[in-house]
Amino acid sequence: MQLPNLEKEERPWGCYYVIHDEPTYKLKRIEVNLGQRLSYQYHFNRSEAWTIVKGMAAITLDGVLKYCDTGKTILIPSEMKHRIENKSKELLVFIEVQTGTYFGEDDIVRIEDDYNRV
Repeated sequence: MQLPNLEKEERPWGCYYVIHDEPTYKLKRIEVNLGQRLSYQYHFNRSEAWTIVKGMAAITLDGVLKYCDTGKTILIPSEMKHRIENKSKELLVFIEVQTGTYFGEDDIVRIEDDYNRV
């Protein structure tokens, strides 16, 4: 799905759209393709809240796996290790709200990555 007038970034696991970007928060729509997952990672300068809007997410937080479906929100404080995976049979879509002082991609500390980006 192409959303008009939004910045889109392709990734090996899917894509994301920047919905809104301010100095203290950033909103993204993130789409994870079937069978794909993001890096197991953490951040120093931001916290995140993920709200699942389509599909079923397998989410790992500090080594603990949990499953979340549409309507669930997960809070991820800065420095908490986290990962999201699409194990369902449809596109996984979630809204990410980043809050903090810096939102650059270089604040991603990757621990594990399926795409050799560690």
